[in-house]
Amino acid sequence: MAVKNQTRSVQTLRRESANNEVHPISTSEAIARWEKQTGQSAHQAKEIMLNGYYPPINVMDATIEKLLHCEKLSLSTNMIERIAHLNGLRHLKILSLGRNLLTNLLHLEVLNETLEELWISYNSIQKFDGILNMKKLRVLYISNNQIKDWSEIRHLASVDTLEDLVLYGNPIHDEWKKGEDAWLEAVHKLLKSLKKLDGLFLKQDFDN
Repeated sequence: MAVKNQTRSVQTLRRESANNEVHPISTSEAIARWEKQTGQSAHQAKEIMLNGYYPPINVMDATIEKLLHCEKLSLSTNMIERIAHLNGLRHLKILSLGRNLLTNLLHLEVLNETLEELWISYNSIQKFDGILNMKKLRVLYISNNQIKDWSEIRHLASVDTLEDLVLYGNPIHDEWKKGEDAWLEAVHKLLKSLKKLDGLFLKQDFDN
């Protein structure tokens, strides 16, 4: 039976894997264990929690495409390096992939019509490519990644439904020298739909 990994960090999991102390599994194996543990059918379930599995998940395989009714999928705190096989998730609203080994957001385009919340902090993402045509995305938690350039913030303005953004812990935030209030204002001027940034409510009457 898979157990939740509350104490191991991604770095620890990676070291254990390199030392052959742990052998990562695919989503098909994790889903089979989840069904056995919960007594539910993954094909019918609306919420599937595969976060913090041990052994950790490292591959999103084609089994995910069969989660036809899933509205919330959590795969956080694993060892996933590549997003894949989300085509069949036509009802997915919330996707959690925080604390993995991701370097990009590619292949999330298939969720353009449905995704409302993306939780993807603590990875190594540098660009917003993959989510720039989202039509319903309201919440984006992408702290502690590798967003460096203001051009990426400008690109994100195409997601005009975005209301809640967490961006701290990225180089673009850590290298900001003008104070927190100026940071909030600078981002808000580029992303006018925002209501919250880094957990703080924003003033809606700033001067454009």
